[in-house]
Amino acid sequence: MKAKSVKTDRTARKTKVIEVLNKARAMELQAISQYMNQHYGLDDKDYGELAANMKLIAIDEMRHAEMFAERVKELGGEPVTEPSAKTAKGQDVRAIFPFDADLEDHTIDVYNQFLDVCRANGDSISAKLFEQIIEEEQEHYSYFDNVDGHIKDLGDVYLSKIAGTSASTGGFSKGFVLNAGGE
Repeated sequence: MKAKSVKTDRTARKTKVIEVLNKARAMELQAISQYMNQHYGLDDKDYGELAANMKLIAIDEMRHAEMFAERVKELGGEPVTEPSAKTAKGQDVRAIFPFDADLEDHTIDVYNQFLDVCRANGDSISAKLFEQIIEEEQEHYSYFDNVDGHIKDLGDVYLSKIAGTSASTGGFSKGFVLNAGGE
């Protein structure tokens, strides 16, 4: 009887970890959609450098979504396919960066809570995954917050400097974090 109880307990703990991994995956799917929508809008308005970085960050989020999905599958679960929220469309360039900084700040907070769930349920592999992704989300947050600060401090001067820059990310892109030298 005791062996069955231990297995039931382990299954319950694994279920809790799969749940937070899938919630994180849904958040990543929402971020992908949000950032790609913003990439298209920024590119259309000829803010190439901002558009290119937005695309690279979206690619990072794609990688995160895939990492969460792979871990869910390793644990015997089914990865979710629906984003956690709808995409905010048609944002002005001045609204994008504080919006995204808030999104990343929220994500970091939630992922730290999810990391604790993984630790509490004895899953150090998933906890390490959250640690890695939290670091990358922090880089995204810093970028969005910095651009927001430049726009607030310098306004049209900063935006006119960016206008007309290239949105090209080249051929295969590794994403924002990997492109900046991260692993």
